[in-house]
Amino acid sequence: EEKQAAAAVGQIRLAQAWSDALARHGLVAAQVLLTLGDTEDRRRYLNARATLSTLLSLGCVPVINENDTVATLEIRFGDNDRLAARVAEMVEADQLVLLSDIDGLYTADPRLDPGATHLDLIASLTPEIEAMGGAPPPGHSSGGMRTKLAAARIATGAGCAMAIGLGAGDHPL
Repeated sequence: EEKQAAAAVGQIRLAQAWSDALARHGLVAAQVLLTLGDTEDRRRYLNARATLSTLLSLGCVPVINENDTVATLEIRFGDNDRLAARVAEMVEADQLVLLSDIDGLYTADPRLDPGATHLDLIASLTPEIEAMGGAPPPGHSSGGMRTKLAAARIATGAGCAMAIGLGAGDHPL
């Protein structure tokens, strides 16, 4: 309940920050709060898809986040990766880009293994590739590579290309 209350306070600040940032470029932000359940229940899925399609047709930028104030099972680290993949699937996106504190998948965690090799392109999500996702780094508020690889499975299964990029800096894309 404390995490859910904190999410309620933080969500309005996050929405305002996005609204301000996008307004500087003449864009209108539209807050959309979803849970994974919204992407699994057919009626809710169709409603969310219609809303997102309408927002996009109006030129709005949907700012989508998990609705942590009502989420129960989903209120754990990393669900925004899978939620992003499900939304990409929902709107039939061509590509999904997940930004992270690391510039993609490595054969091992490069913060722990200096010999880790960056994988530029992954043709297929094999069990060996998924094992490279490892566990989330301690103290981080994300699911690490494991949830990004789960998101990749969802996105690519829907015909959506996916990339993982470093979110630091002024122009990460």
